[in-house]
Amino acid sequence: MFAVRNSTKTSNSTKTGAESRRPEDERLGIGTAFMFGLQHVLTMYGGIIAPPLIIGAAAGLNPTEVGVLVAACLFMGGLATLLQTLGIPFFGSQLPLVQGVSFAGVATMLAIVNRGSGLPAVFGAVIVASLIGLVIAPFFAQIVRFFPPVVTGTVITMIGLSLVPVAARWITGANPQADNYADPVFVGIAGFTLLVIMLLSKLGNSTISRLSILIAMVVGTVFAALIGKADFSRVFDGPIFAFPSPFAFGVPSFDLAAIVSMTIVVLVILTETTADIIAVAEITGSQVDRKRIAAGLRADMVSSAVSPIFNSFTQSAFAQNVGLVAVTKIKSRYAVAAGGVILIVLGLLPVLGRIVAAVPTAVLGGAGLVLFGTVTASGIRTLSKVKYDGNMNLIIVAASLSFGVLPEVNHDIYMNFPTWFQVIFGSGISSAAIMAILLNLVFNHFSQGNPSNPSVFAASPVRAVKTDVIRVLREGDRYEGGKLVDAKGKAIPVVDEEPEGSSAH
Repeated sequence: MFAVRNSTKTSNSTKTGAESRRPEDERLGIGTAFMFGLQHVLTMYGGIIAPPLIIGAAAGLNPTEVGVLVAACLFMGGLATLLQTLGIPFFGSQLPLVQGVSFAGVATMLAIVNRGSGLPAVFGAVIVASLIGLVIAPFFAQIVRFFPPVVTGTVITMIGLSLVPVAARWITGANPQADNYADPVFVGIAGFTLLVIMLLSKLGNSTISRLSILIAMVVGTVFAALIGKADFSRVFDGPIFAFPSPFAFGVPSFDLAAIVSMTIVVLVILTETTADIIAVAEITGSQVDRKRIAAGLRADMVSSAVSPIFNSFTQSAFAQNVGLVAVTKIKSRYAVAAGGVILIVLGLLPVLGRIVAAVPTAVLGGAGLVLFGTVTASGIRTLSKVKYDGNMNLIIVAASLSFGVLPEVNHDIYMNFPTWFQVIFGSGISSAAIMAILLNLVFNHFSQGNPSNPSVFAASPVRAVKTDVIRVLREGDRYEGGKLVDAKGKAIPVVDEEPEGSSAH
């Protein structure tokens, strides 16, 4: 944890609180906090509503029932965000992390639904698996000592790389068979949004620069509306206010196979949330220890266990919002907490949610290119601090990133493997994290058997001097003013070959 400066008993002692405040504890004005909070909500809105839309459709729900699922996920995401950012004893990392329905469990939940077990079995599996995750969270946090920069840098880089396809799908659309798939107009809207972000970031006004993502999304939406690519006609369809009804889809049922599958998902979520906590700590300059990571994981798990009561699913930190923290340089957890309040309001007022949902995905895609690229750049910055000379760190980074990118560029690579394997290794983030941790153990902790000269897998020393050169140097010889001089400052001739008859002694 951060060291707290001790104040002397003087008139200046009242300054101590400000001096000792952690970066994430920065206080913002209410208006400013909610502006940046809204920016976080807009960034993750598409991701948080996608799972209920997909699962609701698979479960055969009608549009009104799907709307209940969406509202429930927004509501629970807001509550989970408040718990994670503000925290209570033993729960919450107190870092600027936005919580929402994890996409990691979508495939498993679809499999449960498609087996005919329905949503009650999904909710039951989520409850039990989350409680198991809650129990193991403190032990899981012990792996933090196996996250040196070579691991964290690799995982952070992979988080950014794995999110770029999300931005691409926002721009092109998710269905290649659709008539408007990869419509040049949508690509143009995304490019226009990206251009606005760049222009606003170039302005000398720091406030506008920090709000560039939000302003650009508003401008991009207005632009899309003017050219007929944004539809707000159905904003007022449906109820204005609605509170999530507990167990609206029936009492949870408990199926052993579903619980086992969902427990594997929980392990993936714990891995990804650990990576997100470390990533946001790296970006904000915050310090995290095992207790703080465990508190963050417990917040994930208790939120996930409660979510099914209000018709929602597993909760986890959203990686794309880590990029927003890096771009805006707003490290305050209170800005993200304001976003949590907005999510709760959106969950209680579906009409507001429908307004946000009307933002064209192409606009989100244009903003996502900057956000997700920033996460990648943050990971590369961490990797630049890693020492590669005379060790196997290069192969750790190379193999882990390649292994992580594999399922992102070819989603079918593990299609014939068991479901549990697909759940774990179908995620680029968890694949890269597992590989980086294992290889770090193999090469850096259990180093017996490592070659003394790791050949192409280790970077060569930056500089080297031949032994013959060392032999001819004498006490006091030095390099000065672009010349090699002796102890008396007299220049020593530098020749291609040693003069005949000279002595090396």
